[in-house]
Amino acid sequence: MSSNEKSLGLSSRPAAEAYVSRVCFKLGPPQLIGAELEWLTFAEDGDRPSLEHLAAALGDYAPRSIAPDSPALTLPGGSAVTIEPGGQIELSSSPHASVTELQSALDSDSRVVTAVMEAGGIYMASMPADTEREARRVLVLPRYCAMENRFTTIGPFGKLMMCNTAAAQVSVDAGVDRAEVAARWEMLEAVGPAFVAAFASSPRLRGAPKGTWASQRMRTWLELDDSRTEVPATGDPIADYARWALDVPLLCIRSEGESWEAPFGSTFADWLAGDVAELAERQPTTADLDYHLTTLFPHVRACGHLEIRYLDAQPDGQWVVPASAFESLLSTPDVVEAATALAHRTAGRWIDAAQSGLADADLRETAVELLRLSASAGGDHAGSLSVASERCRRGESPEPGDAVARSINAGHSMSKETVS
Repeated sequence: MSSNEKSLGLSSRPAAEAYVSRVCFKLGPPQLIGAELEWLTFAEDGDRPSLEHLAAALGDYAPRSIAPDSPALTLPGGSAVTIEPGGQIELSSSPHASVTELQSALDSDSRVVTAVMEAGGIYMASMPADTEREARRVLVLPRYCAMENRFTTIGPFGKLMMCNTAAAQVSVDAGVDRAEVAARWEMLEAVGPAFVAAFASSPRLRGAPKGTWASQRMRTWLELDDSRTEVPATGDPIADYARWALDVPLLCIRSEGESWEAPFGSTFADWLAGDVAELAERQPTTADLDYHLTTLFPHVRACGHLEIRYLDAQPDGQWVVPASAFESLLSTPDVVEAATALAHRTAGRWIDAAQSGLADADLRETAVELLRLSASAGGDHAGSLSVASERCRRGESPEPGDAVARSINAGHSMSKETVS
């Protein structure tokens, strides 16, 4: 697409909304599933590894964000490696036809990365919140400088989210048409609080203000900036998302210089309408809009597919349990409808879920019923889903895995002080 076509494509707000609808929701028969997994990283002294250390350990797998001349090879199973602002490592899978195939590829790739990192003196921990270290950003890119500056005006949660947390994200196809997209979107939103409670495993986070939370990681998102995390709902997520995206304040704007700061409070719609004096020299293009879309962080994000963003990182490969639950609950329109009905009474209770977790009786019961429903669909992971349902019935959080303990113990000089 030429620059002239990009400018023409954003000649009006309706054109921009149509573009968002088209690129954020790719319609077609739902067939694929993927995941993004994050790990905290530790040098042998327990501190954060430097970017140079990470690049050296990853070698040809190092992303260009930390090694500009790297070939940035994908891993043998098809996963791409990225580095998050606090030095977390992320594996983004290729899409697969089933969770079983996805698990095989991601587990294989995670073993490769773990081996090359440990050979380089860096240890990975699949834990959702850093309980030991102060939040410190090691990735110095204009995007993250602008994000930290903007989030700091709100409170401490932006820097904590960027530097001291890790998530497990699951991606699924949007749907074959607008009606199916709406049903799948509504279900993923409705079950969200129960799933947050079911898989909450971050009661402590170094640097977080006082308070008892089952998921401190989710707390950072809920207390961050609701203008870019809450999508208003009218029943048509494709239209809702497009309108909302244009009305979210600009977080950063790519430029040739080192500063990507955006005019405070100005939205993409303002820029499009010519109402932002600082940006009067040019109209936004589809490339600008594409980048703006990456600065939106709703619980379910539309990226062509649907990205489920509300899960804590799970220990020792246990991400497969919620991933297989989503696979089952989305398997047929009837199951989607049943899951939505089960989750109705706890839908929208995000804060309660992150704060109380399974201690909340209604959230606990909803989690149990949803996991039982997902197990009833059968499949390779039905047994694990039944076990998870029973764990939730007992009100127990996911058990930390041995790999987490090994990774933390490798940083044997780490401080023992924690802050709730």
